[in-house]
Amino acid sequence: MEHVVVTTTAGSEEAARALATGAIEARLGACAQIVGPLTSVYRWEGVVQTETEWRVEIKAAARRAPELTEYLKTEHAYDVPEVIVTPIVGGSAEYLAWLTEETR
Repeated sequence: MEHVVVTTTAGSEEAARALATGAIEARLGACAQIVGPLTSVYRWEGVVQTETEWRVEIKAAARRAPELTEYLKTEHAYDVPEVIVTPIVGGSAEYLAWLTEETR
């Protein structure tokens, strides 16, 4: 695994933009997309809740995933933020090379 997509969610578009921008500025990710608004349904502290959120998808070199995970956990407003790392198993060689270069 050389490349990953690290996914999190945020409670507002502004918060999603801040997380995405900070990750890219720190070169923890090469690019990020913000998707939303979307509706999330989850159980928190024993209560089923429904909230509007924005998904942040950050593409990165796999070697940066631990630092990116820590960044998201530290900078996130949630007590227990979603942070999921998914391997990229293929794609454009040129794009993946750019992704690696941008996260050096």
